[in-house]
Amino acid sequence: MLLHLIRHGHALPADEDAARPLSPRGRADVTALAARLRADGLAPAAIWHSPLRRARETAALLAQHTQPAGQPIMLVGKSHLQPDDDPAKIARLLADLPPRATLAIVGHQPHLGTLATLLTTGRAEPAKFAFETAGLLTLAPAEGKHEANDLPRWETVVSTSLT
Repeated sequence: MLLHLIRHGHALPADEDAARPLSPRGRADVTALAARLRADGLAPAAIWHSPLRRARETAALLAQHTQPAGQPIMLVGKSHLQPDDDPAKIARLLADLPPRATLAIVGHQPHLGTLATLLTTGRAEPAKFAFETAGLLTLAPAEGKHEANDLPRWETVVSTSLT
């Protein structure tokens, strides 16, 4: 199993559009990221995303541009993926998943940074990761569990930013 943590693409400023949809630059960056994932054979089987518009749009573009022929990618809106949510809630959901194909989570800063830190170190703070827009961090399961919280350990496989 691989886990892609992906920050949403660049969004319009709130004073321009309060819903903060992806900007043209954001759409282009996410499309380029999706092309890289597909070319590297790392397309996700499912994408969990925050309910915020910029994350939903990012997830939809990723699915559209990484989907293998005849194999739809499942898009799942999830609670606990907003910027200030507790990363332990998503970490527990990941711990309960059976091993399977690649999963992507599309979210926001600072949540993704604290989630990645929790999965790799066992503590959410201080955050050791910061995500640029359309940034990607890929994790793989590691041996054992963290002593502090009994959550499975993860290790960094790929870290990239297109911006």
